[in-house]
Amino acid sequence: MLVDDVSGRPYSKAEHRRGLLPLLNERSEGSVEFKHQNISAVLKGLGEDWIPGYKPAFNFQMTLVDAVARWLALNPAWLGRQLGTGAPTGLAEARPIWIGPPPTLSNQPPPQELEQMLHIARKFDIAARDERNRILGRAGEERVLAHERAVLTSAGRDDLASKVRWVSEEDGDGAGYDISSFAPDGRPRLIEVKTTNGWERTPFQISRNELAVAEERRSEWSLFRLWNFAREPKAFELHPPLDAHVSLTATSFQASFH
Repeated sequence: MLVDDVSGRPYSKAEHRRGLLPLLNERSEGSVEFKHQNISAVLKGLGEDWIPGYKPAFNFQMTLVDAVARWLALNPAWLGRQLGTGAPTGLAEARPIWIGPPPTLSNQPPPQELEQMLHIARKFDIAARDERNRILGRAGEERVLAHERAVLTSAGRDDLASKVRWVSEEDGDGAGYDISSFAPDGRPRLIEVKTTNGWERTPFQISRNELAVAEERRSEWSLFRLWNFAREPKAFELHPPLDAHVSLTATSFQASFH
């Protein structure tokens, strides 16, 4: 159902539920529907998409998380699947991305289930998985590249739009940012892109080098957080110092001999 939903194909939730009933020891349709809502909540914690018609329902058992994680592990093509509206068919066709305030500045309290979601994300290291997913990362960078050019073009700055560079693609990783762009007034923008198919609070990884460049070039550097990518990309930007918005946790250490 989720694959059909993301792909825009018709499906019937009721028909699917009725097909499951004979396999589930006389469960009611209502209980099956609620379990699907639990699965949506687990997918949210795992940084994945879910069926909008099954609103996430929380306070589920961790055995369900393990089951969904096993399914994802057995179906790696799902993580590298064809992305929906997130992937532009051509850079010139892409429209500017909707950019809102970061969670820390949205004037809304964190959701009650936040700690449960973060526990799942830490246990299954969702940030590292997204970082390894090169298809997702590259598609996100390409989408932001198109966004930057579209913004400058709409501001009448074709001269600057033509100079926007995909640094990580042209020069390789290591610069501490992915895209070199400009503000409409000509000020340089150094953009590090972090992409997820999940919700806006999905954890992400950031390298020591990226943090160093963020500190060295505070006025130019920004982190462009792209989320909900498989459906309709949305974004927010974080500007240094990053620890004003996120908790930075060391996840690996260098070992040298005495």
